[in-house]
Amino acid sequence: MKTSAYYPFFKKLANPLRIRIISGLAGKEKTVGELSKDLEVEQSKLSHALKELSGCSIVSAKRKGKNMIYSVSKTVIPILKMIDKHSQVCCKCCAYRKGK
Repeated sequence: MKTSAYYPFFKKLANPLRIRIISGLAGKEKTVGELSKDLEVEQSKLSHALKELSGCSIVSAKRKGKNMIYSVSKTVIPILKMIDKHSQVCCKCCAYRKGK
């Protein structure tokens, strides 16, 4: 395993807005405008966060007309599912999830 890749990957996920973006894209592609409305975040903040996520291939983008359509990268989905599964059985993660 290349552990040198872990830090940059998880650092990108350590930002609460970026996590909200990933959750907002779960199962559905969206434009910045749609995400902005759903997450109630300014488009400029979203664009910056999406650039960070795209740079690490956590989020992918494709052009459709004048819009960029964003989605969670297919290679990242299994990792996120494993994190979800882990947090369901890990006491510390569950406590964090419940806001404790």
